[in-house]
Amino acid sequence: MDQPSTEKRLFQYAWSFKKSIFIGLLCLMVSVALELSGPFIAKHLIDQHIVGVANHYVVSENNEGVHFNGMTYERIDRTEQPSDEQVTLYQDGISFYLFDEKVPLNASIVESNSDRFVLDDQGESIETTGQRLSAGEVYTFFEGEIGSIMWLLALYMGLILIASYFLYYKTYLLQFASNRIIQKMRRDVFEHIQSLPIKYFVDQPAGKILARVTNDTEAIRELYVKVLEVFASGAIYIFGIFVALFILDPKLAAICLFLIPILFIWMKSYKKVGGRYNRIIRETNSQINANINESIQGMSIIQAYNQTERMTGEFEELNEKHRVYQTKMNTFTAWTSFNLVDVMRNVAFVVFILYFGGAALDGTTLASAGLLYALVDLLTRLFEPVDQIVSQLAQLEQARVSGGRVFELMDEKGEEVNYSSIPRYEGHVSFNDVSFAYEKDDYVLNGINFEITPGQTAAFVGHTGSGKSTIMNLLFRFYDPTHGKILIDGQDTKEFSKQQVRKHIGIVLQDPFIFTGTIISNITMDDPSISREQAIEALKAVGADKFIEKLPNQYDEPVKEKGNEFSTGQRQLLSFARALAFNPAILILDEATANIDTETEGLIQEALNVLKKGRTTLVIAHRLSTIQQADQIFVLKHGKILEKGNHESLLKERGEYFNMYEMQLGRNRMNVS
Repeated sequence: MDQPSTEKRLFQYAWSFKKSIFIGLLCLMVSVALELSGPFIAKHLIDQHIVGVANHYVVSENNEGVHFNGMTYERIDRTEQPSDEQVTLYQDGISFYLFDEKVPLNASIVESNSDRFVLDDQGESIETTGQRLSAGEVYTFFEGEIGSIMWLLALYMGLILIASYFLYYKTYLLQFASNRIIQKMRRDVFEHIQSLPIKYFVDQPAGKILARVTNDTEAIRELYVKVLEVFASGAIYIFGIFVALFILDPKLAAICLFLIPILFIWMKSYKKVGGRYNRIIRETNSQINANINESIQGMSIIQAYNQTERMTGEFEELNEKHRVYQTKMNTFTAWTSFNLVDVMRNVAFVVFILYFGGAALDGTTLASAGLLYALVDLLTRLFEPVDQIVSQLAQLEQARVSGGRVFELMDEKGEEVNYSSIPRYEGHVSFNDVSFAYEKDDYVLNGINFEITPGQTAAFVGHTGSGKSTIMNLLFRFYDPTHGKILIDGQDTKEFSKQQVRKHIGIVLQDPFIFTGTIISNITMDDPSISREQAIEALKAVGADKFIEKLPNQYDEPVKEKGNEFSTGQRQLLSFARALAFNPAILILDEATANIDTETEGLIQEALNVLKKGRTTLVIAHRLSTIQQADQIFVLKHGKILEKGNHESLLKERGEYFNMYEMQLGRNRMNVS
């Protein structure tokens, strides 16, 4: 079944928190509507109360109006008593005149002489009488408008304050939803990683997986935190501005609609080109993380073998590739995105000038100053969200590519996760004709058959590559057999989930992993079923108390990454105590004494005598001296059991085990001499 597209899956995550997002967008719509009231208020204020004052007046018999030179005047657009006696308050630049008759407001003064004036109205000469007004006299005509102007300004400020309140909640709700979305995504990714089979982690460098969980989800976080808000806000602002434009001038608004298809086509083109660059950038970034992780993990080997130049060269090659494509991406963005907005903005204003300039020249349309101001304000506002959307295209593509990489990880087939409890094992282990291949037809185990009864200790020996560790991996269900069955207490391990199978199996590896925390937390693993007293008892049982009680904080001593402040032997003792504290029915020791000194090995051997009671123990060992007391010893070679028996019986056979023992004994004698 085909998986949904990356965009659809990102949308599905957002849909999980649709309530917060919808309320946030609703708040945004309200704030946009309130903000866009500004141009309408400004138009009304300019046309009616500033420029509109320079208008035609009639002589009024009412007491209300403008009182000037013993006369009362009313604006013709406000009077309820039409009169033939009209005067004109005319504005020419910063100068005002009161003409004694009605003259066109767009006419220009070409000649003035005392109280006589000649005006030109599109080639037609008009003679009139009147007087030039002083600032104080002009104020008489404006005085009645001040109250309305102040009220409109107060209204606008009030609307802006209310809009800012809704804008705050819009930002809060969208940010809240965005952070919850990315929290859910990271939790889903991390939980899915826990269900992936071991083979996935063998095939994939740890740095690449880390980059997807951290860097890629962080890029997606920017999508929800910033890009979502910018695109949603931008779309609503653009829609609101077009509504306002259609209200004021439908023809101009229709012309400005050219912006929408251009923006859509550009986003599609950017997705194609920018997406390709971003895929390379993100993949290179993952390779850099993997390279750094490998360098840190193997720093001692790198320095010991003088490989610093080679590792630096490999890093620099990736670093240079990242720089090249990041530069290409930046250049592509600079040459297109920002230039595109500037070009569209300039074209829009050219169209605006031609539209109103041409109309004014042929006399078909005379726009008021308030209308022109409102339209210019709206056009200016129109390109602000466009600029923001275009500036976020790079981040959008980066998030889309990162989303694809994260979903690719989540599409890896996981395994059933079931932690429900099962009865504790008796410890009867059987391998029935088990064969296994890591890769197709390349078998590392061939027809393995053995049986270990409860309480027995079984050891597996053989040269490197003989299949010893693979047997333990199969028993622990890191892998499942290609052929055959593995039975515990007569039940096929495949009948249970891997978590259930491992519930009553403990394991101690050759290279123990110690977690950051304290000594106690490393033993209990924060499992509530294991008390502090049980953890301390386990530590004492393996003899770890001898070095722990010398520490400043003893059992609460902080542990650094990987427990590097402890010796190899001490870390192994902690790992051994961890297994003991969980009280497993089956215990696996995977070359647990291979890397420790003789003194510490003696402590572990003493602890083993206690630990093995009532448990089935499987041991992988290089040192044959550590398994001489085993109930069964299986000698493996090329994935097959060559010999089996106890220490004495195998020596009597004088076969492979005898040769291995003699070789180790001889080497030990040479070391002693």
